[in-house]
Amino acid sequence: MKISKIEKKKRLYLLELDSKEKLYITEDTIVHFMLSKDKMITNEELNEIQTFAQFSYGKNLALYFLSFKPRTEKEVKDYLYNHDIEGKMIPQILSDLKKDKWIDDYRYAEAYINQNLDNGDKGPYVLRQKLIQKGISKGIIEETLINQDFSHIASKAGQKLYKKYTGRYPTKAIKDKIQQNLLNKGFDYQTAKEVLEELAIEKDQEDDMDLIFRELDKLFPRYQKKYQGYDLKQHLLQSLARKGYDFSDITSALRDYL
Repeated sequence: MKISKIEKKKRLYLLELDSKEKLYITEDTIVHFMLSKDKMITNEELNEIQTFAQFSYGKNLALYFLSFKPRTEKEVKDYLYNHDIEGKMIPQILSDLKKDKWIDDYRYAEAYINQNLDNGDKGPYVLRQKLIQKGISKGIIEETLINQDFSHIASKAGQKLYKKYTGRYPTKAIKDKIQQNLLNKGFDYQTAKEVLEELAIEKDQEDDMDLIFRELDKLFPRYQKKYQGYDLKQHLLQSLARKGYDFSDITSALRDYL
């Protein structure tokens, strides 16, 4: 059969044969097979052209996806599936991209962790989960995390949280909130404990009492509408206790307030 037309169509080329068959191919396919109008090709060659065109199109699609930012192998694989590239073609495309270092999960994980160490606030447990979600193997994740020191990030996060909570919560609640936030950010219990020791948060009786009286000014008018006497006192006590205030401070404040 003979090629009757090769016509540019945006990013692809339309190839027509005298047998009325049509297919879309990439520029790489034209160059690889030295295709031109009136060239004679066999059925076997046509199958090779179709296979190569699918591979070339898929690879170009992946390179376009990778041109915006680094991606993991799983991200590229999912992208190709979502753009209807033949499943049997995808492993070959991924292998080619990995060979040329367009995809490198180890380098990706290393850069991801280093970026967090430079200006992030996440601990190793959260980073591990995020990298797993991106399809990075556990072996690569552990290898890139094993010698990293997250203590300075935990310390910085703890100081930021301390500034956020000081003057808004009692001392015990501040400690509890900082610890829970650090655990949520992916730091282990020992690291959170060391941060709290480093912050050396001391109980300020005067500040805590001021906070209790401010809370009472908000709570008392609301509860007074529903409760009286002992019931009023108990509901105020329970509400303040839930907010983390010390029991002895609460009872002392209630004696003065009521």
